[in-house]
Parts: sequence; structure tokens; C-alpha cells
Amino acid sequence: MAKITKIEIQKRNKERVNLFLDGEYAFSISAELVYKESLKVNSEINPEKLRTLAESENFMRCKESALRIIEKTYKTEKEVRDKLRLKEYDESSIDKAIEFLKEYNFINDGNYTKNFIKDKLRSMGSQKIKYTLLRKGICKEIIDEELLNLDKENEKDVAFDIAQKKYNLIKNKETDTYKISGKLYRYLISKGYNTEVTSQVIKKVMAVDVDDF
Repeated sequence: MAKITKIEIQKRNKERVNLFLDGEYAFSISAELVYKESLKVNSEINPEKLRTLAESENFMRCKESALRIIEKTYKTEKEVRDKLRLKEYDESSIDKAIEFLKEYNFINDGNYTKNFIKDKLRSMGSQKIKYTLLRKGICKEIIDEELLNLDKENEKDVAFDIAQKKYNLIKNKETDTYKISGKLYRYLISKGYNTEVTSQVIKKVMAVDVDDF
């Protein structure tokens, strides 16, 4: 048996508490379980029995929270893990919740990567897409595999359209061809296009303007 010496409400999740037994942190449980089990400071409890009950209850609540996280927008495994950690669920419950989401294909980093690339190709280059996905926790191998199948000509066409719009804005304020090219170059690089695509697109944009003139 052990004595409850402190019941502390968590700062980031008011529905959960940290339980201290004999002066030391033991584990976290829901405030509802505290009520159900009539747990109070100085109460004598069986720590193993309560721990087993808490682990089962923690997993169920963690799983419910995970499902709420993904119900509006598709997310990567890392994004779900980070949000569950912010809610101060224990790692064991988080691992089990992630396994559940994967089992029913509620999260799938491969599918997420495919859809993300398809959507973002209309506004950014492959380099920026890659770095963004890395920050979202997608492993480099998955990203590289999907980008390998990228239609390079389509990427150039999109980059050209983006550069053309930017060029039309720049030339209203700038007449120096060298400066215009420099601004276009920096702009396309910032959008995530590599140096090869950027150089080819700028040449094409400038040539089109000369031909039109």
C-alpha cells in the first residue's frame, strides 16, 4: 500500500492530474478517475492496481484525443505525437494511440507526402516542399522517393508562371535588366526552386519579354 501525498492538476490539460505517492511523482490520471475512485490526499491505495487502471484509462483518453486531432485536417505522425505530448499524455499511451491510428490508416506519412506534394507544387518548388515535410517529421527516404517521381517539366512550367507574374510586378518599378534578373532569382530560390530550374526559368521569362517587345 502507498499513501497519496499530492494530487496536482496539470497545467496544459486541466482534465488530468499528476499523482504523487509517498512524496514522489507516480503517474498521471484523469480527474474523472480521481472522482470515481474517491482518491484524496492521505488516502491509502494499492499503487499497482491503480496504475493498471490508470494505464487503461489513459490509453482510451489518449486515443480519443488523437482522433479529435485528426478529425478536421490530415496530419503526420510527428504532428499527432507533438500535440498529444502537449496534452501531457504518457509515452506508452501515445505509442498505443499512434499504433491504433496507423492500423486503421488514420495517419499515413506516405499518403500525406503524396497529397502534400500534389497540393504545394502549385505554389512552391521541390526544395521548399522537402524542407517543409522534414519539419513535419516525414522521414527523408519517403520524401526523396516521392520527389523522384516528380514531373520536372511540370515543375518548370509552374515556376515559369510564378516568375512571370513576379516579373510583371518588378518591371513596373525597375528597368535595369540585371537587377530584375537578380530579384527574380532570389524570389524563385525563396519559393524552393533549385538553382538549375531557377536559371532556366529566368532565361525563358526574360527572353519572352524581349520577343514580345
